[in-house]
Amino acid sequence: MKISARNRLKGKVVEVTKGATTAHVRIDIGNGIVVTSSITNEAVDELGLQVGGEAYAVVKASDVMVAVD
Repeated sequence: MKISARNRLKGKVVEVTKGATTAHVRIDIGNGIVVTSSITNEAVDELGLQVGGEAYAVVKASDVMVAVD
């Protein structure tokens, strides 16, 4: 896989929840950190995403907000 994004987080798919048109995919990237992404059901099928499989969470954003309590 070649991709220009530098924020690639490799992990294991722990949950795939399909809705009417979109799915929520949860990827455990280690140390108890889980990243959740909303993608189309079609993308889930094309990528062959399954619980227990490996996947990358790729973050490409023009804005990243930071907050503290």
